[in-house]
Amino acid sequence: MTKKFRPITPSLRKLVLPSTDELNPVKKGPLKSLTRSKKRTNGRNNLGRITCRHRGGGHKRKFRKIDFRREKIDVEARVASIEYDPNRTAHIALLHYKDGEKRYILAAQGVKVGDIVATTNGAPFKAGYCMALKYMPLGSFIHNIEMYPKRGAILVRSAGLSAQLLARGEGHATIKMPSGEVRLINEECCATLGIVSNSEHNLRVDAKAGRSRWKGIRPTVRGTAMNPVDHPHGGGEGKSKGNLPQSPWAQYAKGFRTRVKKKKNKMIIKSRRKK
Repeated sequence: MTKKFRPITPSLRKLVLPSTDELNPVKKGPLKSLTRSKKRTNGRNNLGRITCRHRGGGHKRKFRKIDFRREKIDVEARVASIEYDPNRTAHIALLHYKDGEKRYILAAQGVKVGDIVATTNGAPFKAGYCMALKYMPLGSFIHNIEMYPKRGAILVRSAGLSAQLLARGEGHATIKMPSGEVRLINEECCATLGIVSNSEHNLRVDAKAGRSRWKGIRPTVRGTAMNPVDHPHGGGEGKSKGNLPQSPWAQYAKGFRTRVKKKKNKMIIKSRRKK
């Protein structure tokens, strides 16, 4: 569900925000033992030079430590709360394990407070349960996928995303990624059943510049509004440039392959670009 606001002020006109009904009250805050301070770079590297433009300012954030490994085998955990995380698009779930440990994980869609989840080698095949790809039913929708066994999940972690398990054989599982790419992944790698929570995130409309500033995003000036010395799109009479989209350093933005040539494609069965 999304919330649309009545335009009683200019800043509320066209504002659309994801619903927060399933989240815990804001006053409670994150679990202190699972948070740490988050240092800002504002787009600068170790030399203090801006390498990523349009970053800076924004509200303070605490980093939540997320368990991407889920290595506690056959230890059931109860979902204590579903919480907001300012560092990612998805919601996170606080787990209370039977042995007393507490951890944060990415919340799967449909998982509610009081539900039981675990890392297992078999049934039940419910959203939020984690297991190796070789134990999952074919056709399952999954997220939070490892690329290498025991190293932690790095794939399909954004709000509303899911991949699909298509086939298995010769020690590998065939996965259809959200981009449309079909690739092989070691069947010993773990993944979580279900779809990532907060699927309405892509429907969000900020409606004012200040809301972007709260997120640490600074204004972006169009290249066509600049002078020739400042941008390849700059200068000219009227709207004469920009037909070949480029960066300020003349790197083409469309149709220009940026994948490193040294990377191997042997695990990719079907590229996301092929229709």
